[in-house]
Amino acid sequence: MIRSLVCAAALLAVAACGRSDPGLDQTGPQPDLPDVRETLLPPMKIAKPVGWGDEVPTAPDGYIVTALATDLKIPRQMLVLPNGDILVAEGRGGGAPALRPKDVIAGVIKKKGNTRVESGDRVTLLRDADGDGRAEVRTVFVDELNAPYGLAFVDGYLYVAEQDQLVRFPYQDGQTRITAAPERVTRLPSQINHHWTKALTASADGQTLYVGIGSNSNVGERGMAVEEERAVVWAVDRVTGARRTVATGIRNPTALAIEPNTSALWAVVNERDEIGPQLVPDYLTTVREGAFYGWPYSYWGQNVDPRVRPQKPELVARAVRPDYALGSHVAALGLSFARDGGFGGPFTEGAFVGQHGSWNRQDLAGYKVVWVPFSGGRPSGEPVDFLTGFLDGERARGRPVGVVFDPTRRILLVADDLSNTVWRVAPRSATQTGGSVAAPAR
Repeated sequence: MIRSLVCAAALLAVAACGRSDPGLDQTGPQPDLPDVRETLLPPMKIAKPVGWGDEVPTAPDGYIVTALATDLKIPRQMLVLPNGDILVAEGRGGGAPALRPKDVIAGVIKKKGNTRVESGDRVTLLRDADGDGRAEVRTVFVDELNAPYGLAFVDGYLYVAEQDQLVRFPYQDGQTRITAAPERVTRLPSQINHHWTKALTASADGQTLYVGIGSNSNVGERGMAVEEERAVVWAVDRVTGARRTVATGIRNPTALAIEPNTSALWAVVNERDEIGPQLVPDYLTTVREGAFYGWPYSYWGQNVDPRVRPQKPELVARAVRPDYALGSHVAALGLSFARDGGFGGPFTEGAFVGQHGSWNRQDLAGYKVVWVPFSGGRPSGEPVDFLTGFLDGERARGRPVGVVFDPTRRILLVADDLSNTVWRVAPRSATQTGGSVAAPAR
């Protein structure tokens, strides 16, 4: 009886600590940062998967949403080839052993919010030649990969960031399958792989490939020896494979993209856990040459994380602030800039950000695609919900990951790794009739 009362009290305490303050503004260049709330067991809650049924995500008025493809095998990031074919990286990686009892509990909680589909470990090609929003051609483009994630295309080669290496394949226009063996460009850090996803994008001139490499822990609890060349962004010469470290202390850069007006490299980054429902905000930032972003010693600039031992005040002193907060624990995994005027109107210049959704706060956060408006190559306003409906109360129909804006066809593609769907969002044309959304292809 006493044990039950103690457990109930502990759970109530955790729930109380897990509640956020609606009065805090945690988006933009100067987010509100509350005091640290460290608990023995962090608050954890994930939306129960229920699927879409006959529903689809909700876009702004004047847009139509269709399921370009369903029944994929954990779609993550995407790439549009010059001829309009769409490549989708599918799979799941990682496998870091749990260190603490709460790691085991967190693993169980997070697993409840994931798809039960087996990892694809492949890249799939989708072709929608008639532009009706449904792929009439679907092929396995490259298979037998090791948890592919980041994709890039430069000068006749497809580059794929697996969890342990960056490889490339020769490509010919219109090709629907690659049978050539992969050519390794460079090995990637893969010890433990607490964060296994390796983000990828090419520089504006195509000469450099940028790779995002996440940390091997939450805040260094596995020891800093396993964090060598983790929580970094690399610049890799795509011809020679030579690499250098561009930025450090950037905990988990899950997506990279080039801002079209300035050619600057930007990233969305997942920050640390277990110090409260509103610490620390995930963020969107330029990746500055030589910058240190604080992990694990500090967050949002020079706010010291008291859990890290030993402290490194000399590193904290030079930690830079990110550019734009997205909210705490929204799990931003997708980033794509509008190009060539975007959709026009309020969606002319800016970035689409896919937010996979929280698991470690009592009130769910994320589970949507947001638009961050830009002006002159910089964020210039509050984020705007662009694609929603992934949450139905406290249940999840889907969880967005990668996002890609295609300026040639004026469409936005969104990978949903819970329903295993790629969604296509497009302005409604004068030839389209009916409701604001189209039913998914089955």
